[in-house]
Amino acid sequence: MTTIVGIRTNDGVVLGSDKRASKGFFIGSKIVQKIARIDDTIAVAIAGQLSDAEYIIKVAKAERRLMELRRGFALTVRESARLIANIAYSGLRNYQPYYVELLVAGVDHEGSHVYAADMSGAITEEDFASSGSGSPIAYGVLESLYNKEITNQQAKEIASRAVAAAMERDPGSGNGIDLLAIPNMIQEVRA
Repeated sequence: MTTIVGIRTNDGVVLGSDKRASKGFFIGSKIVQKIARIDDTIAVAIAGQLSDAEYIIKVAKAERRLMELRRGFALTVRESARLIANIAYSGLRNYQPYYVELLVAGVDHEGSHVYAADMSGAITEEDFASSGSGSPIAYGVLESLYNKEITNQQAKEIASRAVAAAMERDPGSGNGIDLLAIPNMIQEVRA
C-alpha cells in the first residue's frame, strides 16, 4: 500500500512517492525510500512488496550495465523499462511472482519517458502515471492539473499535491513526500 506518481515534462521527468511502509494494517516504517535511481538518467518508483522491488532493481542495474558494456552504448529508457518488466515477469513464469508495480522514468536521446511496469511483464508509456493504493486519488489531481507544456518545477508541485491528496484519504500512504526530478540531457548540455 502506497502512492507513487511519475510525470513527463518538457524539461525531463519527475517521480514522487509517500514514505510509509505498511504491514497489513500496521505501519512498519515511516521513512522508506520508494524512489531508486538506476543511474543519472533513469529512476524507478516502487509500489508493492519492497523486498521484491529492491531485488528487481538490483538485478536490473547489473544486467543493464552488462548489456551496455557488451554493445558499447547506453540502453534507452524504453529498453530499460522492458528489461525491468521482463525480470518482474520471470517471477510470474516461475510461479514465484514479484508483487510490485513500478514506474520507470528517465531521459535519453529521444527525450523524456514515463513507463508503468508490473509483474505481468507489460509496459505502457504515459504522460503521467500513478500506482499503489492511493493512485485513484492521485490520478484525480494529475488529470486535473497536468498539461504537456509543464516544467520539472511545475511537475514537482503537481506530484506533491497528488501524493498529498492520496495521503489524506488512503491509510496505506503517508508520513511525507519524496520527489526526484531528472532533467533532459539536451538541456544540461546547453546550460
